[in-house]
Amino acid sequence: MSRPGQGVMMPVNGLGFPPQNVARVVVWEWLNEHSRWRPYTATVCHHIENVLKEDARGSVVLGQVDTQLVPYIIDLQSMHQFRQDTAFLIFLCVELPPATGKPGIHKCEAKNNLNRPGPQRATGVSARASIPPGVPALPVKNLNGTGPVHPALAGMTGILLCAAGLPVCLTRAPKPILHPPPVSKSDVKPVPGVPGVCRKTKKKHLKKSKNPEDVVRRYMQKVKNPPDEDCTICMERLVTASGYEGVLRHKGVRPELVGRLGRCGHMYHLLCLVAMYSNGNKDGSLQCPTCKAIYGEKTGTQPPGKMQFHLIPHSLPGFADTQTIRIVYDIPTGIQGPEHPNPGKKFTARGFPRHCYLPNNEKGRKVLRLLITAWERRLIFTIGTSNTTGESDTVVWNEIHHKTEFGSNLTGHGYPDASYLDNVLAELTAQGVSEAAAKA
Repeated sequence: MSRPGQGVMMPVNGLGFPPQNVARVVVWEWLNEHSRWRPYTATVCHHIENVLKEDARGSVVLGQVDTQLVPYIIDLQSMHQFRQDTAFLIFLCVELPPATGKPGIHKCEAKNNLNRPGPQRATGVSARASIPPGVPALPVKNLNGTGPVHPALAGMTGILLCAAGLPVCLTRAPKPILHPPPVSKSDVKPVPGVPGVCRKTKKKHLKKSKNPEDVVRRYMQKVKNPPDEDCTICMERLVTASGYEGVLRHKGVRPELVGRLGRCGHMYHLLCLVAMYSNGNKDGSLQCPTCKAIYGEKTGTQPPGKMQFHLIPHSLPGFADTQTIRIVYDIPTGIQGPEHPNPGKKFTARGFPRHCYLPNNEKGRKVLRLLITAWERRLIFTIGTSNTTGESDTVVWNEIHHKTEFGSNLTGHGYPDASYLDNVLAELTAQGVSEAAAKA
């Protein structure tokens, strides 16, 4: 059976139910993209009728009885069908036996595709009948240019306003408020309890080299009688030689040696851990491949740049009586180093300087202090492929989320967000950056 497409339909009396003295023989139909009327299945018709009996001004979720109609909802008050994912609006048609005993259908037709910019398209009233008095018109204008209205917002707006008898004109979605009002230099203040206003990473900070065998032995204890289990790095049994035997050779590391990590207790071949470390950033830290516990001080591959932070006299949504901490990251384009995906190749740095925001409260300042530590360890950014543009060899965020919208939360990167500070603290901890780790 064809599925509901774009188009509009209307009931006989504008409400969707027949005169009380007429037997209810009801067929619910929809108008497809070829301007042909198609009936719903008997199951769907029965479901609509049941909901109508309970609440004549309620909503019908068609997906409850037909999985192929999951996106569609019927608003009985306005007699519209709304498709949630594309925001198509469809008038419903009910075929009933009128007082004359002959079936009759009144309908009007209009087509609108909110996802395709262009001029409005609408057909006139059908030759079969005219619009009954009191039924609101729906002059929906298509969007032009870029930045379409979110489909759910567009559809719900159409339903609610049309139900109230008002014409509908859908426009662009509001733009996110990325930056605060202008701030003079005299109004910019240091963040209380956080020394300085700037941190830099330079090329001299980037070169680190540790002997792999020494790093591994520092965090492991030798196991004389290993259990008959798999080594989750090479997938060979711990009681046999490492899968890297013959591939990697290190003086003093025999392929059958097994060690246990000190804190988490997970066991691996020493040669496997040496291979894993040699394939990573080689910064003197080790991360358990099973539980992700970090041994030592983890550092990343963030390119050289500058991080600034200060107070501005404006408040974030949800923090009305609190000033705002503004963080400004700036990384220039450059050449990839040996720790990057393509050493010697140029990398791009789009969208810099990047502005981020925190509330100036106790937890916000705690997050700032840890972000400074993460910056100094080169963990905020990395070089990779952008999820937004698909560009490779460019500077991207490195799994520590930041809020880049100042006065809104339209993209999910702003405020209010009650759980953000706790979430970013958890992300920092996963990178080995926490107050507890700093004290250890």
